[in-house]
Amino acid sequence: MEAAKTFSIGLVQMSCAPEPQQNLAKAVARVEEAAGRGAQVICLPELFRSQYFCQKEDPDLFHMAESIPGPTTEALAPVARRHQVVVVAPVFERRAPGIYHNSAVVIDANGEIAGLYRKMHIPDDPLYYEKFYFTPGDLGFRAFDTRYGRIAALICWDQWYPEGARLAALSGAVVLFYPTAIGWHPREKDISGAEQRDAWITVQRAHAIANGTYVAAVNRVGHEAPTGGPGIEFWGSSFIVDPFGVELATASCDKEEILVARVDLERLEDVRRNWPFLRDRRVDAYAGITHRYLDRSSWPAKS
Repeated sequence: MEAAKTFSIGLVQMSCAPEPQQNLAKAVARVEEAAGRGAQVICLPELFRSQYFCQKEDPDLFHMAESIPGPTTEALAPVARRHQVVVVAPVFERRAPGIYHNSAVVIDANGEIAGLYRKMHIPDDPLYYEKFYFTPGDLGFRAFDTRYGRIAALICWDQWYPEGARLAALSGAVVLFYPTAIGWHPREKDISGAEQRDAWITVQRAHAIANGTYVAAVNRVGHEAPTGGPGIEFWGSSFIVDPFGVELATASCDKEEILVARVDLERLEDVRRNWPFLRDRRVDAYAGITHRYLDRSSWPAKS
């Protein structure tokens, strides 16, 4: 059967409560709502089952992790099957004792797991102490075939790295999903908040343009201070752009919303024909990209 030329994607921008079951129930309801609005591939925010707990280092918080399959997939798989939708479900994954990942499960429209991505780039910044909790991913930047199209799911800090977007696109992904938990430190918002949010949007629009893919970034909203500190104000602003970076749908900074937009593979084909960045790549000249940094000692000698 010939693959569909178009399909709809949906993003669930939501706030997260302290109780995991409450968040999971909300996510199920929002996925069903998105499906009712015509979305066929639906993505939830990063670590949506809890408030963003990485604001401090606390070994007791590892108890929130779950196996795959586990509670999240068991709740969402029947929804995917019933509504014939694909769901991208971020999970705090317990892989083995002492090995935990920040992951995203792709549940196909038949309720089966189509793929698993483990976050590759792990931040360690004030209020984002993820290196304490998460082992870096070891599955690479993968794309997965689903009923409606071939997609990739990278996670939050990954969105700043063009290498990850490129490799996912080279694996055939027509949509790059970026489930996210990003926001303002209270002391930074007035000083640099606008610039931070603008940079976040700009770099992901650039991934769409440079790779000729759709990009869909979904964030949470609300102020969260689960550890009793200053907390983070998550800036929402979820958005979907086409392969030329044109915004198809954009959410607010502070409200729960569902975005739905159409993926048109003919649009993707047209953009790539006219802006053939993948064609003109100098794959023979990129060996240096695998180095941490190219200092002067590695420069070629002058003739």
